Amino acid sequence: MKKIKNYLLPPLIVLVSTFSLYSLYTIGYSEKIYPGISVNNIDMAGLTTSEAKEKIVNNFVYPSEITFLHQSQSYKIPLSSINFSYDLDRSVEKAFRFGRSGKVGTDLLDIIKAPFVKHDFSLMYSLDHIKLKENLGVIAEQVTIEPVYPNVQKTDNGVIVVNKGKPGTQINQVEIEKEIQDSFSLNNFGPIVIKTFSIDPSLSDEESKVLYKRAESLSGKSIDIEFENFKMVLEDKDIIPFLEKGSFDTQKISQKIAEISKYIEREPQNPVFIESEEKVKEFKPSKEGVGVKTEDFLSSLIKVLEEFETTEKTVTTLSIPVKTTVPSIKTEDINNLGIKELLGVGTSKFKGSIPGRVHNIDLAASRLNGVLIAPGETFSFNEALGDVSRYTGYKSAYVIKDGKTILGDGGGVCQVSTTFFRAALNSGLPIIERRAHSYRVYYYEQDSKPGLDATVYTPTTDLKVKNDTPGHILIQAFTDTKNMTLRFEFYGTNDGRIATTTKPVILSSIAPPVDLYQDDPTLPSGVVKQIEHKAWGAKVVFDYSVERNGEEIYKKQFVSNYRPWQAVFLRGIAPAQ
Repeated sequence: MKKIKNYLLPPLIVLVSTFSLYSLYTIGYSEKIYPGISVNNIDMAGLTTSEAKEKIVNNFVYPSEITFLHQSQSYKIPLSSINFSYDLDRSVEKAFRFGRSGKVGTDLLDIIKAPFVKHDFSLMYSLDHIKLKENLGVIAEQVTIEPVYPNVQKTDNGVIVVNKGKPGTQINQVEIEKEIQDSFSLNNFGPIVIKTFSIDPSLSDEESKVLYKRAESLSGKSIDIEFENFKMVLEDKDIIPFLEKGSFDTQKISQKIAEISKYIEREPQNPVFIESEEKVKEFKPSKEGVGVKTEDFLSSLIKVLEEFETTEKTVTTLSIPVKTTVPSIKTEDINNLGIKELLGVGTSKFKGSIPGRVHNIDLAASRLNGVLIAPGETFSFNEALGDVSRYTGYKSAYVIKDGKTILGDGGGVCQVSTTFFRAALNSGLPIIERRAHSYRVYYYEQDSKPGLDATVYTPTTDLKVKNDTPGHILIQAFTDTKNMTLRFEFYGTNDGRIATTTKPVILSSIAPPVDLYQDDPTLPSGVVKQIEHKAWGAKVVFDYSVERNGEEIYKKQFVSNYRPWQAVFLRGIAPAQ
């Protein structure tokens, strides 16, 4: 081996000596904190972690509260209310780890510099930041004046009112939180002075006039919001408050969007199909999940508002932008009957019905719910419904018989047949047999023109519909006795047909007879109750056609001849009790 050259020997001796001294030094301080290290200005040199912890405990203050000063008032936050505590174990461990990173070169330099360059570590602590913010919020309410931001609205009396706003004061809560954290780290709990600054969002007279003019441009205008069966109208009194200086208040608009979204958004729904005894006992079609595209909705609303301000347009229809999520299972995956999708819907209202009539509507609808109509089958309403009498659960309600309004079993069943008829029309099914009522009935015209009703009476008068679709048709009925509405939904296989029903046209009219009063022994003497509303007699016509792939496959004209309908009042004759 060649001898080491003389010029390399001195550095080598220094290097070996340095590492030898470093090794001896680290061995000597293997369980102790190195010199030059302090925690919160308390010297930790040469102490073990337990000794260091004891020294800190003997040399620092553990406060019970933080004090804040604002003008001549003081405010306090108990430390127990924010779950504050010092973590002395972590504080000492951090000091002990200095010079022990595991990187020899770095650790050697740190150990050499430590006695000459002071290394002071802050005390470690923990607290509940949410509770701290809550406590500061309480103090902020007492030391600040909340500014009033400008707003504009249209009162119920049609008057536009501009509130110009008022100045106020606020605190810099982030800055105060930093001061608090510094106090904890340094174990220095002198009073913290709260500084406030002014904020003035109020409008000048000129700015107020501009906002008023903008509100005038929105007056009398409205936005029709739509998605599937959901509809909402934002009137001028709803949209005028969206205005703010130079633009629109996106926060207020976003709040309205959040309110609307609650009615729209839903999770994907997997289907339910439980069949028993040739009837579907439980059914839920698959539904796509729906989420509102909030940013797109916001942009669309602002665009409409801008259009209202610059044009004479008074009404705009806006479809809610949504994103959909496909369910993991489709309706057709759980049945082999061809029931895949919604074919059509029929609705009606029956406000003003007596309790017995409401009961009968609900009962009759429930007995049709879940009924299946096979492909090629002609469905008979009367056969599907079965016997209508007190023996099958129906109550007494007013019916039309022999030109009179009398109490009879099953009054209200025609509400169900009428609604069923409308669902069949909207589903594009052939109507084999249908008969209109003898008189125009008030209930059936609450949400419809005359001519869209269908009466039934066993055994003489029936409603018959043919299923000429490729699959079975499932009937679903929904009675809402709170809002007095009835709804039928027909599910099956959509073969591309499109049904068209023209608006009913009244070809001729006949005035109603004079009002009719009938004695009623069930009502107390002196009580008068109206059970029928007068209506003109009329001849009503509408056309119904069904197309598929551009070819007409079914066409029929429905003619309804209604005799004049007189108002009927029941006059109580029962003796007073």
